[in-house]
Amino acid sequence: MRRITIDPITRLEGHGKILIYLDEEGKLRDAILQVPELRGFEAFVRGRRAEEMPQITERICGVCPEAHHLASAKALDAAFGAEVPQPARLQRELFYNAYIFSDHLLHLVFLGGPDLLLPEDVGKAERNVLGVLQRFPELGRQVIEVRAQAQRILALIGGKAIHPVFALPGGVARPLPKEAQTEIAAIAARLVELGKTMIGVFHEEILPRPEYQSLLLAEEAWLPTHYMGLVDGSLAPNFYDGQVRVVSAQGEELFRLPGDQALGRIGEHWEPWTYVKFPYLRDFGWKGLRAGPDSGIYRVGPLARLNVAERMATPLAQEEYERFLDFFGEKPVHATFAYHWARLIEMVQAAETVALLAKDPALTGTEVRGKLGRPGEGVGVVEAARGTLFHHYVLSPEGLVERANLIVATTHNAPGIGLSVKEMARALVEKGKLDEALLNRVEMAFRAYDPCLACATHFLPGGIPVAVEVYDAHGNLLRRLEG
Repeated sequence: MRRITIDPITRLEGHGKILIYLDEEGKLRDAILQVPELRGFEAFVRGRRAEEMPQITERICGVCPEAHHLASAKALDAAFGAEVPQPARLQRELFYNAYIFSDHLLHLVFLGGPDLLLPEDVGKAERNVLGVLQRFPELGRQVIEVRAQAQRILALIGGKAIHPVFALPGGVARPLPKEAQTEIAAIAARLVELGKTMIGVFHEEILPRPEYQSLLLAEEAWLPTHYMGLVDGSLAPNFYDGQVRVVSAQGEELFRLPGDQALGRIGEHWEPWTYVKFPYLRDFGWKGLRAGPDSGIYRVGPLARLNVAERMATPLAQEEYERFLDFFGEKPVHATFAYHWARLIEMVQAAETVALLAKDPALTGTEVRGKLGRPGEGVGVVEAARGTLFHHYVLSPEGLVERANLIVATTHNAPGIGLSVKEMARALVEKGKLDEALLNRVEMAFRAYDPCLACATHFLPGGIPVAVEVYDAHGNLLRRLEG
């Protein structure tokens, strides 16, 4: 048996490696995504004061602290039985949509951008954000400027653009000044304009490329699973609030429930070779890492949210959603590389939502804290950029954390990512491609999910070497390929 190792994998958040096992005939035996680091947040928050949780758990991730901050605050709202006043809710929702816009833009240009915007034959020295900026300098300038302005919205509401400090049990820390609302409204217009620009870039530079269309329709990248996401009352995606809707691989609604009830429908499976758990739908049970209508595996994130929704919440996003459905001609869309297109559609909805909420006169209301009851148990759920995020806390009578359970987006997606890596590896390895194309194509399969593997920082290729190592059945190194 031979083993191929891709370590580290690049342009993602966290640390991980891909192990590809071949039999003596060179055919794929197995492929796994291994996350070899342990963070242990669920253990070390025990005994901490409940009100500290929004600022402790946001340190889980340097890329999406906003998601953990508000999932934690919502869990505490429920644990203390607090009603969040409308001005505080509006602040939270506006803040959250600005985060979704900023995070999706980061992936579309900086992380996934080299896979989307650069030709397939571009070498490793150029296949990075610098290569994108060199080929698209004006787009790069706009993206950097507007993303900085989106981060400004996060700072105006959250107190800080990274690791915000504003959300508290039952509300937020302070009313929003009227001058801040005026500034946010002006910035929101630029967010919407960049969203329109990115739609144009997608249809002019990305979708027409034969290599991207082949990936969208490739059999090895077509993964039939169930899907999960938050929806509002009209079955449009809602990033901050709503009910958890799950549809089957055939598109049938399996359930639509509040977050605390939906959490009870999810089981978690452990494997000894990784610190990431593998969630599954209890209705189907754990049947191993395999897809299909009878499997318990489901996916979350941009593609999943569009699959569980029946419409988008804003007009420009709805127009692009309809083009998306026309292209594939069926729903659910199981194409893993469609995550990128779905991410673009959501980015536009987030921009339009920021613009809408920024005009609401109730945004600057002064009632921003609800009354807290006795501490108990609560579940908070939001849609992080990468997918559904659950925070579940049990508090002591003194308001200390007795137990915490977090199911993050990449944990939900771990089985799907593993299957995507395996199928892409099968298609490429069996063609004998032990070269740079192997490295990038297999990595592209997981990069479509924009995974947060643990909580470190995003890699930029060039500074850390990537290698594929091939071993024989006795563990002897046969070949090493630098990536």
